[in-house]
Amino acid sequence: MQQFNSLLWRDCDNRYATHRLSYISVQDDYQVNINLLLLAQYLDQQQHPLALAQWESLAATIEDWDTKVVSPYRKLRRLAKTYLQPGEYQQMLDIELMMERKTQQMLLKKLNQFEAEGVSVVVNNDNDTYNTDNYLCLFGIDADYFTGLQSA
Repeated sequence: MQQFNSLLWRDCDNRYATHRLSYISVQDDYQVNINLLLLAQYLDQQQHPLALAQWESLAATIEDWDTKVVSPYRKLRRLAKTYLQPGEYQQMLDIELMMERKTQQMLLKKLNQFEAEGVSVVVNNDNDTYNTDNYLCLFGIDADYFTGLQSA
């Protein structure tokens, strides 16, 4: 049984920094949660597959928090941008980042719960984007679409 810790988000943050606009685009166009997508890619890199039902469960874990708090705040921050001084806008970004970190904590707790339950998934070794495919299919998105965004 593997226990995951918050250091996995450091790898995710680095990936996000490299392709920030691609992630924001897929978030805005399809309402994909960037933290879940980054987690899927991280788990693919670690060759640690999760079942589709587990991806649905992870999404459900943060759904209320994301729809009722994070997404409305993000929308407010974007609307307020033209009315704020740079320092004020940065404060709003910092608060949003704090909310994203809370989302990450919720996901990490659920991921470790899966590990404690000992559910294992057997996959075709040729598919190195198994988790990413499973997560994006919840939105009807082909993983090749996102890969194309990242290489553009």
